[in-house]
Amino acid sequence: MLLPYLSPFQNSRFFFKLAQLSCDFRGAFSSPSDVRLTFLESRVRVFCPKKKKRKKLQMGLEGVSEELQKLADVNMDEAPVRCRVREAFKEIQMGLDHCLFKASHTGIKMKEEYVINSRGLEIFSKSWIPETTPLKATVFFCHGYGDTCTFFFEGIAKKLASSGYGVFAMDYPGFGLSDGLHGHIQSFDRLVDDVIEHFSKVKENPEYKSLPSFLLGQSMGGAVALRVHLKQPREWSGAVLVAPMCKIADDMVPSWLVTQFLKGVAKLLPKEKLVPQKDFAEMAFKDLKKRKMTAFNVIAYKGKPRLQTGVELLNTSQELEQRLEDVSMPLFILHGEADTITDPSVSKALCERASSSDKKLHLYKGAFHALLEGEPDDTIFQVLDDIVGWLDEHSTSGDTPS
Repeated sequence: MLLPYLSPFQNSRFFFKLAQLSCDFRGAFSSPSDVRLTFLESRVRVFCPKKKKRKKLQMGLEGVSEELQKLADVNMDEAPVRCRVREAFKEIQMGLDHCLFKASHTGIKMKEEYVINSRGLEIFSKSWIPETTPLKATVFFCHGYGDTCTFFFEGIAKKLASSGYGVFAMDYPGFGLSDGLHGHIQSFDRLVDDVIEHFSKVKENPEYKSLPSFLLGQSMGGAVALRVHLKQPREWSGAVLVAPMCKIADDMVPSWLVTQFLKGVAKLLPKEKLVPQKDFAEMAFKDLKKRKMTAFNVIAYKGKPRLQTGVELLNTSQELEQRLEDVSMPLFILHGEADTITDPSVSKALCERASSSDKKLHLYKGAFHALLEGEPDDTIFQVLDDIVGWLDEHSTSGDTPS
């Protein structure tokens, strides 16, 4: 889930909300000159029809008890709450009628742990290691904005582990089970540093040090993976990028005027959820039955994007679009042709402009954004087989980074 689209009506309501906030915010200061939002009241003239106050919508989890439904609707801004909610739903999640959960994989050792990073944040991580076959390589997963390193990824990781790969993943600060305000990205660059710190410690393990190591990034995680590579250009054997956020689709980006307001107000109200959004699941998941299951990833961030988060995602995508030539590692890019969230044309541009001599692009006709979770079963299995096939081709001793 990325930056939302703002309709003309939403634009007007957005400006109206900013004007209201400017009054409230300015009232906290001794002088109006302390705040630079006052021009909104004199220059923005918006007339929004008064609407009846809506009752807060529930998540609508089919087949769960009223008690669990209430638990799923609690405020999850803080990590301890998200941990309790996830624990209550773990068994239900694994029992969902989804091909990723139904697939049988044995001989895999799974480990969950919390570690304190250098910034004092408690980071949740998980690993999936094959126990009965030798390791071919290690794969490090970077999840998307509306995702976590658990839930659907459990099935993806088990498929990779059963194919001979050690899989490692983490929740970014503010996402999933890791510390931090839910859905808040204060600095994308700092988030990337947190990822590098965690993955580097794993790679230092003598069991994995001599193995090829690959990044697997999905959506926003594709941007994370590319930024990791740009900071560590010689540390990775390659990357698999699924619908990567190298550019946000034009229909998802607010107008230039609204973007400037976003950036300005974000400096004063970075954690505010002022930005309306479309239904991400509807746009990302082609299969209607699978679309309904997204609600069961109860700890994924589903609220309106916070202002600073929106600004960071927009800036990051714009920066990456300007640095495609700097990408030098082997690449396998997978993208749905009907993706309306991240732009497939920029995946084409990445494949064309990346300086790597080893790069491959696979576009899936008619597929939406969630290639690995939201398509018909046969498409999901095909995408997984394509990923494993590419990893197999590149998991030789010659591909170990120096």
